[in-house]
Amino acid sequence: MSQKTFEQICALLDKQNIQYEVMEHEPVRTSEEAAIARGRTPEEGLKRGAKAMILRSEGKFYQFIIPAHKRIDLKKVKLLLQKKSLSFATGDEVVQVTDCLPGSVPPFGNLWNIPVFADSGLNEELDFNAGLREKSITMKRVDWEKIVQPRIVELC
Repeated sequence: MSQKTFEQICALLDKQNIQYEVMEHEPVRTSEEAAIARGRTPEEGLKRGAKAMILRSEGKFYQFIIPAHKRIDLKKVKLLLQKKSLSFATGDEVVQVTDCLPGSVPPFGNLWNIPVFADSGLNEELDFNAGLREKSITMKRVDWEKIVQPRIVELC
């Protein structure tokens, strides 16, 4: 759906002279499917995977990036945001906010001007879907942080 998002990410990384690798594979929806499609063992792939989730609270959207083998702790997120209500964005909301289908959202909330929070336990090498379910990018976490400038917190 979002070739535009994929191209924006590549252009952003190229402009900053950041090394990355694009992987093309069959379309995937889940972190487990993505790990295998990327040619990783399920264990290695899930540890390297950066799962990007869009949540909403009081009409505002936020992006949270966690290791693919972990689950987000919504109680921690509520405390972090100091909100009483919090929920995952619906599929339609994800498309509306990011122009990406669920399962293809990259960890680049800065492209859509939404706050990005990243779990402190992310791997040093990141694999993530890049706006399309059939394209992934691998890059160093330190380079990703330099571009996205997420708030690093404990989310899991």
